[in-house]
Amino acid sequence: MEFAKNHSIAELLGERDKYIKKIEQDFNVDIFVLGNDVEITGQKKNVEHAANLLNELTLQINIGQKINSEKINDSIQIMNSKSILKPHEIFNNYIIVNNGKRIKARTAGQQKYIEAIKNNTIIFGIGPAGTGKTYLALAMAVSALKANEIGRIVLVKPVVEAGEKLGFLPGDLYEKINPFLKPLYDGLYEMLDVEIFQQYMEMNIIEVVPLAYMRGRTLNDSFIILDEAQNTSPEQMKMFLTRLGFGSKVVITGDITQIDLPEGKQSGLMIVDSILKNIQGIDFVYLTADDVVRHNLVQKIVNAYKQYEEDTAKKNMAERSSEKKINKNI
Repeated sequence: MEFAKNHSIAELLGERDKYIKKIEQDFNVDIFVLGNDVEITGQKKNVEHAANLLNELTLQINIGQKINSEKINDSIQIMNSKSILKPHEIFNNYIIVNNGKRIKARTAGQQKYIEAIKNNTIIFGIGPAGTGKTYLALAMAVSALKANEIGRIVLVKPVVEAGEKLGFLPGDLYEKINPFLKPLYDGLYEMLDVEIFQQYMEMNIIEVVPLAYMRGRTLNDSFIILDEAQNTSPEQMKMFLTRLGFGSKVVITGDITQIDLPEGKQSGLMIVDSILKNIQGIDFVYLTADDVVRHNLVQKIVNAYKQYEEDTAKKNMAERSSEKKINKNI
């Protein structure tokens, strides 16, 4: 292993060799280090994967990227996904939010999503839980606000749990919808100081609105995020998209596997791709289980449910086919 000036193999090893031990465990290999020389033993395929990862991590260190357990997990995930981009190329893509804090893409899908937000006016980020759809949209909104590219951030959510009828709940509008928008607040608290966040709320620089209250508005110079868009009807989706004003950007996020609409009611997110896919300035980014960046178990849960749904669909299709044959024979 060769390291640039001011860097050493100690960064690759980690405190008490914890990074090397992790790689040994993840790839079921043994790694021996003497100076800058590294020897890997184990099954050929595992040795190749471990060697590729060590070379990639060495490159990250040499170009000034910090190594940690999370970064190693992300690197493994990116390399397993057969991404055209190398992990170090993806980690170089970051968003600057409050006090110079950097929020980085952690998967190839996330980088594509960030680039789509930069280069389009309306962006749909569609994918399972844990892929960073909303979090990265919030980061891009805060970054745009800090750079004076927009004048305010508008957070919108269909409040399905309350049936969009909030009058029976106690308190003013903010107090009524606050529980439903807490996931958005959590992200903003992380990106902005609490005092600044409160000031922005009081000055309407950050505005939170249930989808039903968007009718009749036109939003200029705004970064607008519609979260949980799978719970919009086609009519609501059209209404929301036509709120776009001059100098604004819109990001719509959703997970089409988690629709909470009443049975028989169509989701606006399910059909919008077929309607708008050929319009310039609008882009659709589909994130997958490969882009899940929560706990490792979340990715396994997403994959398990996906497999269950596919198996159930096949089973139902087989049962319907069998019923048709029986009816035909009768």
